[in-house]
Amino acid sequence: MNDGMSDPSDARRLLKSGDLAAAELAYERVLAETPDHTEALNVVALGSLRTGRTARALDLLERAAVAAPTDAPTQHHLGRVYQAVGDLRRAAAAHAKAVHLEPGFFLARLSWAEVLEQLGKAEDAVIQYKRSLDEAQRAGRWLGPETTPEPLRPLVLHAVSAVRQGRRATFEKLIGPLRERYGGSSMTRVERCLRVYLNDEAPVYPDPRQRPTFLFFPDLPTSAYIHSARFDWIEALEAATDSVRAEMEGIMSSASARERVFGSDALEAEHLRGIGAVPSWNAYYFFRHGIRRDDNWRSCPLTARTLEALPLSAIREHGPEVLFSVFTPGTHLMPHRGVTNTRVVGHLPLVIPEDCALKVGGEIHEWHEGRVVVFDDTYEHEAWNRSRSTRVVLIFDVWNPYLSDAERAAITDVVGAIGDFRNLVEQA
Repeated sequence: MNDGMSDPSDARRLLKSGDLAAAELAYERVLAETPDHTEALNVVALGSLRTGRTARALDLLERAAVAAPTDAPTQHHLGRVYQAVGDLRRAAAAHAKAVHLEPGFFLARLSWAEVLEQLGKAEDAVIQYKRSLDEAQRAGRWLGPETTPEPLRPLVLHAVSAVRQGRRATFEKLIGPLRERYGGSSMTRVERCLRVYLNDEAPVYPDPRQRPTFLFFPDLPTSAYIHSARFDWIEALEAATDSVRAEMEGIMSSASARERVFGSDALEAEHLRGIGAVPSWNAYYFFRHGIRRDDNWRSCPLTARTLEALPLSAIREHGPEVLFSVFTPGTHLMPHRGVTNTRVVGHLPLVIPEDCALKVGGEIHEWHEGRVVVFDDTYEHEAWNRSRSTRVVLIFDVWNPYLSDAERAAITDVVGAIGDFRNLVEQA
């Protein structure tokens, strides 16, 4: 906001006190002496808009936009006036400019979404509605009626509904062909999963210890550890232990091949504790966030062939995670939970000193070299190495064995679509 000869402090005080009529008169006096005072132009224009004098409001805000072309509130208010007079294309352009100038301006983004919807651009509107809700809630706003101004509540509730309906339509496009391919009942549990994800249905956890942080798939048998009889590949994997360990020992000497599992000091401080030593969890990755590390894959051909025989839960940009996991002496990974019960986590222990263990759902499992353990990491779990030697485990994500082929295909598409939408919102 620019300063003029008149001191607008009295006008600001009146505005802050809620005396709008007196504030607008004070700002009128500011404008009489300083016609391009941006703050005064905005306040008087909004007063004119409230009283139906849209032509004057438009004139004042167009003057403000010339005087301060990089002022985001001016662009937002200009967009509101264009909306009021029915010029939706100009309204969309003004709100878009406000957001471009100030990406965290969630109120302008909400208005932009509303105009996009009025223009028939439903998919674009959903993205902007979601981003506006995210930005507002990060700032502690629009979390409920008490943090949402009453005049805004209908539009905020509409934004929530529009996002939910838009997501539902996207998922239906993905599920429909699978339903036709595998039969009408094949998607019953998937549809319940999506209703829970969209908050249309409350999750029902058969075991209260289980709490996925992202996606809950209902009606699956639950247990902290999954019995080895559910997996026909365990025997072959265990038989490959010596070969896998030999390749691990060959590449682990290269520090450049390993990387921190937590990519920052802050995350390590949050999740790791030292037991008489500085903790360190590092890894040699074969897959990270679903992307294969081709150099590492080629460096361990026997391990790669072994992994190819597993039902890895491959979802674009999400999974699997496959790695040689290294706990240095005295490392304790603190309790945490996994994202979804559609996949489970397997460990092939390769180097296990004494006093190393895994704890899932309150149940302790002591690793034994060459003996695979598979667990549901949506149960709270932790792990530790209390020895004076390094512990190494091959970790891999596989599909939950109780999912059908049709359900695996659906989850692959659904989670990929969720990721795509999240990326669009973050880039909006």
